[in-house]
Amino acid sequence: MSRLEKSFCLPLLSILKVLGNFGIWEYSERRAVIILQNIMNKKDLLYVIKPEQQNEQDLKDLLLAHSEIKFVSLMGIDFAGNDTDEKIPVKAFLDDMDAFLNGSAAQTDGSSVVLTGIATLNDARVDMKTDRDVNWFVDYNYEHFDEETGRMVGTLRIPCFLVHNNQMVCSRSILKNTLDYVEKEMLALFKEYPNVAGLEHIDLNEIKKIVFTNATELEFWVKTPMENASVEALSSSQIMQEQYWQRTRGNVRTALEETVEAMDLYGLEPEMGHKECGGVKGQIDSQGHMLHVMEQLEVDWKFASGVQPSDNEVLARTIVKEIFRKHGLEVSFLAKPIPGVAGSGEHVHVGIGAILKNGKFVNLFSPKDMQKDYLSAVGFGALMGLLKNYEVTNPIISCTLDSLNRLKPGFEAPVCIVTSLGHAPNIPSRNRTILAGLIRDIGNDKATRVEMRSPNPFTNTYLAVAAFYLSCLDGIKATVRSGLDLKALEKEISKKAGEEGFYLEKDRQYRTEEDVFEDFTPEERNRLFSAPPATVWENFQAFDKYPEKMAALTAGGIFKREYFESFKQGALIRWKTEIITRFLHENYELVVNAKKLHDAETCTDCDLATWRKINNLRVRLAKDSFDELSLFTAMRNALATDNFDKASDLQLEIASTVAELKELYHTYKQNMID
Repeated sequence: MSRLEKSFCLPLLSILKVLGNFGIWEYSERRAVIILQNIMNKKDLLYVIKPEQQNEQDLKDLLLAHSEIKFVSLMGIDFAGNDTDEKIPVKAFLDDMDAFLNGSAAQTDGSSVVLTGIATLNDARVDMKTDRDVNWFVDYNYEHFDEETGRMVGTLRIPCFLVHNNQMVCSRSILKNTLDYVEKEMLALFKEYPNVAGLEHIDLNEIKKIVFTNATELEFWVKTPMENASVEALSSSQIMQEQYWQRTRGNVRTALEETVEAMDLYGLEPEMGHKECGGVKGQIDSQGHMLHVMEQLEVDWKFASGVQPSDNEVLARTIVKEIFRKHGLEVSFLAKPIPGVAGSGEHVHVGIGAILKNGKFVNLFSPKDMQKDYLSAVGFGALMGLLKNYEVTNPIISCTLDSLNRLKPGFEAPVCIVTSLGHAPNIPSRNRTILAGLIRDIGNDKATRVEMRSPNPFTNTYLAVAAFYLSCLDGIKATVRSGLDLKALEKEISKKAGEEGFYLEKDRQYRTEEDVFEDFTPEERNRLFSAPPATVWENFQAFDKYPEKMAALTAGGIFKREYFESFKQGALIRWKTEIITRFLHENYELVVNAKKLHDAETCTDCDLATWRKINNLRVRLAKDSFDELSLFTAMRNALATDNFDKASDLQLEIASTVAELKELYHTYKQNMID
């Protein structure tokens, strides 16, 4: 930053406040910050510290040269996917840098992170060990400026592992150790089986390193504070496709453009930002400000490898939240914030490649002849493994009310465990109704990958990616060891339910090129592709129901059974809380607001009959008697005693009863003309 900028920014902030006090302009911190940012050169700021710079001398030089970076924060990722954040003064970090870099300077406790059953109250200490194999990034405060430089105050966020009793127990460590294990197993497999179908053009003995490429896409809802558009308006807009890929306007446009620019400054290499299918058109006031914003957006960025893609997602979420908040907009990453309207997904792209000893990169999913075959044996194995073991991966992906509410037919969200390859190898699949999509570019063999469409913004990406690659490994071992050619492997994944397979289950179908929602009845879907879990508790039963599939995820002893149990217990605590504070509360409000509207003079027999049904449902849901408890009270009692089987059944009964109530009340209101 130039001397002129340093001497100008802070005085300008004071002048703007004074002008606001005198009513000369409409002062707000947000508007002042935007003006200051337009003056400052953002490129002068430090955004990323690469692994090669993470030594004591380089760190000292960088932090002293950027005195606007006032704090350091160690970022651990617990089993719920939460990222820790604290404010350690940079001076304390510089004075004891060796201890920070070697993991002996900072700790937290079990009450601050979700490691349920592991970091307990009587054994709570959790140490934080720095990860020096990934990028560190600087998180800037758009509302706090350094008095000396006039720049935004920054916090250096340092990714770290959480260590309990000298053992790494966190999402980051599970992912890192999983990738190391899968690489070791694949190299050993190739040594034993050097001739792999579809990879005849590659000397597998020349592989130097296995590369795990993956990326996520981030969808989210944005709105003006306290805005609640009607579900009918949102649903109609979605059906008529009024929003998808439409032009953004006003502060939404500005925030989206600044988000894409910021992602580029951090080196995420953004690919696009655009409107998603949900939302209604906002309004503009006389000053040109956007009002009544309720829109769904998406941002995409380039893939990376290893643990870095998961860190990049944390960074992208932070950028989105801070920039949109700066513009007076609220952002929601809930999977299904509005019932009856499209939810938000976070598709995860999974790929495996290799660096050869000559430095060349090869995609191990791509076959030698892209025109003739869909995948190599490695690619077929990875896809089969993802599908076969998905029942035990699903609880990691979808462990909240919102996540399962999103997975409903009719909203382009995957319900069935099935894939699509395309009608022919030279015609890439465009089927958006399946779980695992095969992404191929005939002219670019490096682009071949599998898109898992089920994750949402609240999915713990670290654990999800670990589970995906362990599932891939299980399938890869089966296909490579089978020695089958590519047409036989294509036949395996394309088999019909009832046909024997060497790896896939006999009574299941795993591939369709048809529309899963339109071309199959619900009964057919459940029979062919398995019935999806309806509640969080039902989803977690898979851990005990499928021991042979759990074996695929616990292979190597990294994703230990106790970690699954810890994840499960933490998720169930959140599920109980969601049920009580959100599910029951929101439905109680709905019951209370479903009031009688007719009067004796104008009502018809239709009104009386409909109201009688409505009131019976209201009583069934929320009003106790000596003879019978309401559904709401029964649910509270079930949760209080940890009777999860009953609570799960009650959740479905309440949801069904509420849906009936809403439909009846809508009909009842439509018949009111006064």
